[in-house]
Amino acid sequence: MSKNVLKKMIGRRSLLRKTMMTFGALATGSLLAISVANAGIGAPEKEELKFGFIKLTDMAPLAIAYEKGFFEDEGLYVTIEAQANWKVLLDRVIDGQLDGAHMLAGQPLGATIGFGTQAHIITAFSMDLNGNAITVSNDIWEQMKPNVPKDATGKPIHPIKADALKPVIEKYKAEGKPFNMGMVFPVSTHNYELRYWLAAGNIKPGYYAPHNGDTSGKLDADVLLSVTPPPQMPATMEAGTIYGYCVGEPWNQQAVFKGIGVPVVTDYEIWKNNPEKVFGVSNEWAEKYPNTHKRVVKAMIRAAKWLDENDNANRPEAVKILSQSNYVGADYEVIANSMTGTFEYEKGDKREVPDFNVFFRHNATYPYYSDAIWYLTQMRRWGQISDQKPDSWYMDIAKKVYRPDIYAEAAQALIEDGLMEASEFPDFATEEGFRPPQTHFIDGITYDGHTPNEYLTKFKIGLKNDDKI
Repeated sequence: MSKNVLKKMIGRRSLLRKTMMTFGALATGSLLAISVANAGIGAPEKEELKFGFIKLTDMAPLAIAYEKGFFEDEGLYVTIEAQANWKVLLDRVIDGQLDGAHMLAGQPLGATIGFGTQAHIITAFSMDLNGNAITVSNDIWEQMKPNVPKDATGKPIHPIKADALKPVIEKYKAEGKPFNMGMVFPVSTHNYELRYWLAAGNIKPGYYAPHNGDTSGKLDADVLLSVTPPPQMPATMEAGTIYGYCVGEPWNQQAVFKGIGVPVVTDYEIWKNNPEKVFGVSNEWAEKYPNTHKRVVKAMIRAAKWLDENDNANRPEAVKILSQSNYVGADYEVIANSMTGTFEYEKGDKREVPDFNVFFRHNATYPYYSDAIWYLTQMRRWGQISDQKPDSWYMDIAKKVYRPDIYAEAAQALIEDGLMEASEFPDFATEEGFRPPQTHFIDGITYDGHTPNEYLTKFKIGLKNDDKI
């Protein structure tokens, strides 16, 4: 079946649902909202919506909100479309071709501060925690293995640090060969996680210097990082263009299934329960359609809960949905390898990682200011923010982009609808938007979002204070 035919079928199904629901409402003489889930927030200003996503398992809240009818419960009739890459996706949100999209957490921040495309993008919903890994080719893994500590059975001890890769990179350097690795976008979590892991192993991942017109991110680098769209990662590595990459699922497990590479570390091991994707819209759109926006957030909160509830009991069904070609389009077994609470490193070395993908637990959906500030610190650390900024600047940008106020209104409406309990959310009366200081980083450094400049001084590699490239 062609993608166009499938797309038309999905659109017809949504139209059929809408027609049936409208007819049912009229048949009962109700001119009120179609669903009980419409309490507390006014009618949507815009009902027909189009959302974008990239083919990754962490787009799941969008797929589930659609497939389970949560959008329609809010009077919203949604089309969901895969996008070619992160830049196209962002551009289409900015120019209005998309109403909103599954985004890299750094995209709304990067756009709002003007790194790359300039536009005021906001997020009121965090889509997930964790979900990424770093994979190297079989050849690089064989060179790393002698440097990796092993347990009594000969299995690698995790987490595997970049210290094991450093001698390999030094060998390439001595031979005059560049060491190339891939990540998905300059302001992606993947870029910052890969850089974090490398730098923790005393490997320099390079700097940006936008004030000098250099946005390559390769200045003074031991490892050259370049952008590769997620679905193309395995093939690019197999072709030898890159020796490894950081990407979301299922593209690390795909390398294992194809027998071309080995995931060496997950982002859960780099930074336990790190924020990953967000749902982004333009600020102009959010101001024009405030009720619609809150209803979208309501539907996605319900989807996130569904994905995690009853100890991930719904994950097999979610995997079946995601494996459809109109969503992620990878084999069921490949997606299930990480989505159902396990993760396979070397072929046959499958381990329990119940929190590899988190969609609702640990307040995963709440847009914390401290999450935004962490991304901004990494932009500063690697030169995407050229100049030193006061701590107050970080807070101002976080508040401009991350919108827990909108989230709280959506959550409160779900509580009033009887669909969720107050205990399932932060205490909105006292919540200030900062996680407690976080200690679970691979290098042992503690992060406190209240003091971004002090945090930057803790790193041996990276810009700090008034450093400038």
